[in-house]
This record gives sequence, C-alpha cells and structure tokens, in this order.
Amino acid sequence: MTAPRLLVLADDLIWATRLEGQGRTLGAEVQRFTAPAPLLAALAAQPATPSDLVAIDATTRAYDAESAVREASAAGIRVLALVQHDDPEGRASLIAAGALRAMPYRALFERGHAILAGLLDLPVPPATSPAATGEGA
Repeated sequence: MTAPRLLVLADDLIWATRLEGQGRTLGAEVQRFTAPAPLLAALAAQPATPSDLVAIDATTRAYDAESAVREASAAGIRVLALVQHDDPEGRASLIAAGALRAMPYRALFERGHAILAGLLDLPVPPATSPAATGEGA
C-alpha cells in the first residue's frame, strides 16, 4: 500500500514546515508548493488517490486562496483550507469553493496529528514529547 500524499500549498515558511513535519511523522509522502500552478502540475502528473490531501494556506497574499481551493478540488484532491482564528465568512466561502474543511491554523497547532491522521486515514503516533506526555512539568 502506498502512503497517502500530503501536499502543502503555503508561502509561510513556519506553518509550511510545521505541516510538513506533522505529515512526515504520520508516514505521509509530503510535498510543499508556494504557488498553485506547480501544485496543479503535480496533480496532473500524478492524480490524487482517495487518501491524498492538500492543505492550502488561505491566509496568504501571494495567491488567491479561494481559486486555489476551487482548482485543487476540481483536480480531484480533497482540500483542507487553513484560515485565521475566527473567520466564519472566509471559512464558508472556502467550503463553497470545494474545501472539505476550513479550520484555523490554531487547531493544527493544538491537535494537528489527530486532525491530519484522520484526514489521511493514518494512525496517530504515540505521544513522545515531554509536553505531550506531561513529563518535565
């Protein structure tokens, strides 16, 4: 069985790196893109499987996030849109554009492995850090 792909479309280095790390920890094949065109080219070259996912940073100013969601969804991949803290209108427009879910980055910071594992159909790894286990407090 092939590992699911987590494709990350984000121009923010900190969040992109965090998402990549979470995906790799789960066992996903991870690719990062900073613009929609290379992402769409990758999807054309290797069509998405049902377990593949693209996480799109919808807070960027470098590209039109709603269009990126619409185009990725039309290419046959499930889309997780990442938004600012509480933006119900933005979330609703991203869902209407084709996102499976639209959630704040904060949710991925707090419970990212569980969220991504569920969306990628992968097991959540056991907690190993002192913060996760309560040790060192």
